[in-house]
Amino acid sequence: MSHSISTLLTRNLHDVFGENDPERRRAAIDEIFTEDCVFYQPGGVCRGRNEIDRVAGAIKATHPDFQYQPIAEPEELGNGGRLQWVSSRPGEAPAYAATDFIIVQDGRIAALYLFFDKLP
Repeated sequence: MSHSISTLLTRNLHDVFGENDPERRRAAIDEIFTEDCVFYQPGGVCRGRNEIDRVAGAIKATHPDFQYQPIAEPEELGNGGRLQWVSSRPGEAPAYAATDFIIVQDGRIAALYLFFDKLP
């Protein structure tokens, strides 16, 4: 199944890194990431769906009540895109901000880059 870059960015934010249910998270990963995907983050590099699943689960476990909210519309350029977002507990000021960049191949995320930003 092929998805738009904007849809992939949004689904990654909510259905992968924002999802508490491990089965739903894994189903989303299998649907929107290529098998040989790579995730670049300040803490290192993760390769493959299993590693993205492990990291997303570990991140969500540290703050299961946090929600990710886009602060701008997704942007697309060629086979890439970016989405700026903040995260916090519901009703609280944002605890941190970041930008996701993706490279898309055959309608799936082949590479995800996470950059932490200053809070707006």
